[in-house]
Amino acid sequence: MKRKLVLENQTVLHGVGFGSPKERICEIVFNTSMVGYQEILSDPSYHEQFVVMTYPLIGNYGITNEDFESLVPSLGGFIVREFNQIPSNFRASKTLEDVMNEYDIVGISEVDTRKITRIIRNEGSMKALITDEDTPMDECLSRLKGYSYPNNQVKEVTCKRPWRSRAEHAKYNVTIVDCGMKLNIVRSFNEKGCNVHVVPYGTDSQTIIKDQPDGVFFSNGPGNPEDVTAAIQNVKDLQGKVPIFGICLGHQVIALANGLHTYKMKFGHRGGNHPVKNLNSGKVEITSQNHSYAVVNDVTLHPKLTITHINLLDNTIEGLRHENDAVLSVQYHPESAPGPQDSHYLFDEFIDQMKKHRGDDNA
Repeated sequence: MKRKLVLENQTVLHGVGFGSPKERICEIVFNTSMVGYQEILSDPSYHEQFVVMTYPLIGNYGITNEDFESLVPSLGGFIVREFNQIPSNFRASKTLEDVMNEYDIVGISEVDTRKITRIIRNEGSMKALITDEDTPMDECLSRLKGYSYPNNQVKEVTCKRPWRSRAEHAKYNVTIVDCGMKLNIVRSFNEKGCNVHVVPYGTDSQTIIKDQPDGVFFSNGPGNPEDVTAAIQNVKDLQGKVPIFGICLGHQVIALANGLHTYKMKFGHRGGNHPVKNLNSGKVEITSQNHSYAVVNDVTLHPKLTITHINLLDNTIEGLRHENDAVLSVQYHPESAPGPQDSHYLFDEFIDQMKKHRGDDNA
């Protein structure tokens, strides 16, 4: 199936299609991870995005049922150098293409992913089209010009109704506001002895408090954090009443709720190899990241917010803490274990906050 990739800057690359044969327009970004294409495929934060994989071989270990990050993958598409349709992995239950066909996800292979990555690094993320090889160029550019980025991604990927996941010998109850949550976050809380109550993004703060959680977690998710107004209001309503922890989009939401600002980065951070310095311990963590937006370094607007982590590649803010209220956040994904355990202590810090808030010194 001969297909082509057309970028907003009029670059055209010809390749071989895999997955869904439909035509699709999405924002194009790149990911520097060497493994983890299944987690990328099923991470709701990639909703309606084309992901260029810089690692050249994709599909070689198949798909494993236990490793999905969401039940309904919504990635826009994969762009890869070499696509493998015959995986070698005793855990694999399906091929990558099986899942892409099932969820109508497009793909294109045998293109120069290094060239595409350099274009994105130099010019920034942009709109892109995957279409049939014989689609006229003027039609391609017209479709790209007429496409607008959506602003309701979180509403599309959040859960439709509340659900629970219980831990054995649980000590704490955590409510997760699902903005596009990865399932490994739930697994991480369960492993730490926390029952989890997942609620849809639009759930109001009164409903959340009625459940009497020991802590509230704001998850990762896609899109512009300024569009996630309900979650921003929830942080304002809940802060100071219950411990709060946020990662990725949740980190940005907490910053916005406290009067800080966010901005769209040129090409974002995506991959499992980003060095982040913990300013309290001085240690450097190898982190997994996936975000297009970052928090502006204007913490002077809120003197009780402290920067706890910075990215060593570009000095962007990677972590915040409130000096009085039990609030902490990080831009990266501690549940992804890229280090592999460099950042898992953050769940323990949140549990310590819940412990102090509840006055349970013997927990």
